[in-house]
Amino acid sequence: MRRRVVVTSMGVVSSLGATPEEIGERLSVGAPRFVFTGEEGLWAAPVEGFDLKAYTGRFKAGRYLNRGAQFAVASAAAAMEASGLSEKQRADTGLFCGSGPNFDVGEEFARIDGGEISEEGLSALWMLRFLPNTAASAISRLTGIHGENHTCGSACAASLTALGEAYRKVRDGYLDTALAGGGDSRINRGGLLAYGMARALHRSEKDPSAVYAPFDANRKGFLPGEGGAFFLFEELEHARRRGAEIHAEVLGFGSSLDGYNMTAPDPSGTWAEKAVRLALDEAFLLPEEVDAVSAHGTATDLNDRMEAELFGRLFGAHRPAILAPKAWLGHLASACGAVELAVMLAALKHGTLPTNPNLTNPLDPALDIVVEGRSAEGISTLLFENFGFGGQNSALVVRRHS
Repeated sequence: MRRRVVVTSMGVVSSLGATPEEIGERLSVGAPRFVFTGEEGLWAAPVEGFDLKAYTGRFKAGRYLNRGAQFAVASAAAAMEASGLSEKQRADTGLFCGSGPNFDVGEEFARIDGGEISEEGLSALWMLRFLPNTAASAISRLTGIHGENHTCGSACAASLTALGEAYRKVRDGYLDTALAGGGDSRINRGGLLAYGMARALHRSEKDPSAVYAPFDANRKGFLPGEGGAFFLFEELEHARRRGAEIHAEVLGFGSSLDGYNMTAPDPSGTWAEKAVRLALDEAFLLPEEVDAVSAHGTATDLNDRMEAELFGRLFGAHRPAILAPKAWLGHLASACGAVELAVMLAALKHGTLPTNPNLTNPLDPALDIVVEGRSAEGISTLLFENFGFGGQNSALVVRRHS
């Protein structure tokens, strides 16, 4: 029997804050803030002052975590601390983690000469900083989770895929509780070099905080961010029996592959649209029942054009509010879906929709892209989209709890 799945706990570490209150306040009274990375023309949205020990206490395994994995562990620890689960319930909980590659090669290896890696300063277990499942292993050790697990590596769709897989395992009765999310950071020499060479980054000699705008006709590429978020997904009656606070309900998930290009999305958007329609079908919803869309919105030429055309086909005359969280967060790579869900739930709790504040020349004027402050009243059903390198597409439908 198909079961209802709700969100009962959340942990987040982001450049906007680490609590729904901090994030909501920043979205309503602040402005996007990006800082210079030290690389020519490159800016980013870092998590400033982050300390893993503030979330884990003394944790010897922390030495094996790259920065992205640290964000995953920190946000997972926060979510579990707030969950109220007993030791037995934790042991039965599943774990689904979105993970990306560690591009911080220069920091890890002191010297590489002619393809030979120097052992100088290299820890015995350096490989753990490059294995995709290291974060999940550390989360299990820290929180006492021992249930079914899956580490997802579907590029920028990874954490949204992790959320979708967790949702289905709870919905279909394999688990009563599942912790799902992800963490990532590409704000390092290797990450900036990789995306810079792929011509995906916004370059500017001046602070782009007042000009960066997804879906603008003059977009120049994305600004990288970092962070992590995890959520406890729980079967509705299980949550009610233990008196858990319910934040939202997950209604449907869809995914697909473009099979088109190793980096660029299929410009037709055919398979991205398939993922979205699968999510809506699973939620038993029509497109016109969607109130708002958390768009992938990277501010790259190819993604924004494809996604805007997808909206036109999908919604027709219906005009849901289009939200572009990367205007505030930057692009968090494999963690973007999870952190964007956390930001949207925080915004709904605060009562104000996130804006795309620098949008002045919209790619498609027919879209209702939120530019100025707008109340979240009446916003109930949200569609989340993430599309990753290699044509990895994921979509999730969530309804706020009333």
